[in-house]
Amino acid sequence: MIPILIVFGLVFGRWWRLSIIAAALAWPGLLVAADVMDVEPGLLGASGLAIANTGVGVLVHQGIVRMIRKLRGWASP
Repeated sequence: MIPILIVFGLVFGRWWRLSIIAAALAWPGLLVAADVMDVEPGLLGASGLAIANTGVGVLVHQGIVRMIRKLRGWASP
């Protein structure tokens, strides 16, 4: 399920602050709601993992956007 967070970061990378906060709150909530984990022991770890994976997607998104902007700048007269 972790690649889902990377894809989430890729899709919503433009709004990187909101997407990282949403992942940090929603991922542990989803795991608790699906009865995959208990509330106490791993919420902080699950939240950290969500931040890291969403951050990877956001970084890739931002890198692609910057590369496209740089290429467009070179193409203009």
